Amino acid sequence: MPAVIVFDVNETLSDMSPMASRFVEVGAPEHLARVWFAALLRDGFALAAAGGDAQFGVVGSEVLRDVLRGVALNRDVDAAVAHVMDGMGQLALHPDVADGVRSLKDAGLRLVTLTNGSAQLAQAMFSAAGIREHFEALLTVEDAPAWKPVRSAYQYAADTCGTRPGDMLLVAVHPWDIHGASEAGLRTAWLNRTGAVYPSYFAAPDFTIETVGDLVAELTA
Repeated sequence: MPAVIVFDVNETLSDMSPMASRFVEVGAPEHLARVWFAALLRDGFALAAAGGDAQFGVVGSEVLRDVLRGVALNRDVDAAVAHVMDGMGQLALHPDVADGVRSLKDAGLRLVTLTNGSAQLAQAMFSAAGIREHFEALLTVEDAPAWKPVRSAYQYAADTCGTRPGDMLLVAVHPWDIHGASEAGLRTAWLNRTGAVYPSYFAAPDFTIETVGDLVAELTA
């Protein structure tokens, strides 16, 4: 059993599908939600690779302004950016998360998060779902040397938790996050809710699960 379970937050725990509605509400096509999030991650990764960083919200807002350029919005661009970005704070957890987290805690595991975004967003979602007390820490790369998937981000989590990377297990929906954690020495669990195919060029996960609750059975098998 790992000593600590580390959860990614954006998309792994939070259901980001409502963000598409935010784009529609400002007059933009809903598919731009995925374009925006992919571009946000791209620029965050580029900063990390070059040795720099910026807050998730800053990158997200500026990328969004560019994504909306040329779109016939129903309000000025500043108001549109604010409306879409405010949607991040209104997100809820995926249906499987709360019960899965409780089962992991009942199994005696330490639980933390490690997000490229804001810890305040995780705080709000967990409090609303009644599971905040199950997490001993809500970690963000804003306090780490770099964004995930840079090795130092995962090392920061290990140092903060007072354990070795090899005693931690990362749960994430993103293969790039699984790969980064694996390269940093963590064990990994790929949360595959959609039946996707895992990329062969990334380090394979130790476990593949369909819900957060499936992890308990995998770890105790």
